[in-house]
Amino acid sequence: MGQVLGCIQVGQSTVAISERFGKFEEVLDPGCHCVPWFLGSQIAGQLTLRVQQLDVRCETKTKDNVFVTVVASVQYRAVADKASDAFYRLTNTREQIQAYVFDVIRASVPKLYLDSVFEQKNDIAKAVEEELEKAMSAYGYEIVQTLIVDIEPDVNVKRAMNEINAAARMRLAANEKAEAEKILQIKRAEGEAESKYLAGLGIARQRQAIVDGLRDSVINFSENVPGTSAKDIMDMVLITQYFDTMKDIGASSKSTSVFIPHGPGAVRDIASQIRDGLLQGQTMEK
Repeated sequence: MGQVLGCIQVGQSTVAISERFGKFEEVLDPGCHCVPWFLGSQIAGQLTLRVQQLDVRCETKTKDNVFVTVVASVQYRAVADKASDAFYRLTNTREQIQAYVFDVIRASVPKLYLDSVFEQKNDIAKAVEEELEKAMSAYGYEIVQTLIVDIEPDVNVKRAMNEINAAARMRLAANEKAEAEKILQIKRAEGEAESKYLAGLGIARQRQAIVDGLRDSVINFSENVPGTSAKDIMDMVLITQYFDTMKDIGASSKSTSVFIPHGPGAVRDIASQIRDGLLQGQTMEK
C-alpha cells in the first residue's frame, strides 16, 4: 500500500538513492519518505553505511626470490556525505580495492628479504592503508583499517626455516651440554685433587704421630730403665709391632694365607731393614 502511494522506508545505517526520470535527485536518510512515482521519482538503490571487510590474498616474491602469499584484511565503509559518489562512480567496489592492494603489496614486498617481510608487516599495512585512503576517498569511501593478517611462504621454504631454527637450537643445546660436562669434569678433578691433598696431609700427620710416639716411648723407657740404649728400645718396639701385625692378620676374616719369615733372626733382619731405610731417607733429604 505504501509503495502504491509512493512511500518507502529506509533502514538504519542505510541510505537510499532517489532519482527523477533517471537523474540523481537526492540521498534519502533512514526513515520514511514519500517518493511520488507518478511524478517520475524512483529509488535507484540503497547503500549501506556499515563497516565492511574484504580479505585479499596476494602472491608475490621477496628480494631473496622466495614466493609468499600475503593476506591483507581491509575494513572500509561508505561516507554518508558522499553517498552519491559511492553509488555512481564505482561499478565494483571490492574489485577496485583489491586492485589497489595488489599494486601496493607487489611494489613493497619485492624490496624486502623474507625475514624483513615478517618484521615490517605493519609498515606494509600502513602503506596499503595510505594508498587506499588516497584513492578511495575520491569515490566516497573511507578506509577504516588495513591489516596484514598472514604471511605464508612456500611449504618447502617454511620447512627449511623450521629446520634452520631447530638446528640452531640443537647447536645451542649441545654447547650448553658440553659446557655442563666441562664444569662437572673440572669440579670432579678439583674434588679428586683436594681429596688426595687431604689424604696426603692425613698420612703425613699419621707418620708424624708415629714418630712422635716412638720418640716419647724411647725417652720414657730410657729414663725408667737405666743402662738401655736407644737401639735396644727400638728393637723391642719393632718386635711389639711385628707381633701386633701378625695378630691383626690372623684375626681378619678376609685374609688369605700369608707366608712371612718368623723367628728372632727374622725380626732382627726386619729391624735392620727399617733402620737402613730410615738412614737412607735421612741421607737423601740432606
